[in-house]
Amino acid sequence: MDARFPKIADQLLLIERELRTQGWWDEVAPSAEALSSVEPFSVDTLDFEQWLQWIFLPKMKYILEQDLPLPNASGIQEMAEMVFAQRNVQGKDRQLQVLLKEFDLLITASR
Repeated sequence: MDARFPKIADQLLLIERELRTQGWWDEVAPSAEALSSVEPFSVDTLDFEQWLQWIFLPKMKYILEQDLPLPNASGIQEMAEMVFAQRNVQGKDRQLQVLLKEFDLLITASR
């Protein structure tokens, strides 16, 4: 098992908690069509928060549960920064961006 797995698992839980805290957690999944987008971050079919909830978190949890190799790099916080800069969320995104940056750093940390 990759030594980063426990910290990454904790980070994923913190990201989920922040999505819920901000009211950005959906109870109903998007359509199968929306979830099958081939665009990066599913920008053509999902909001960024939906992508985090329905694509990113499940995929990362699967990687951890199956002891699969982690990605070599992650730039999720950069995407979050671009997305939230276009919206007037009045700083509600600040903690989520901190958590995503910490995730990115964990991915690039040495094993």
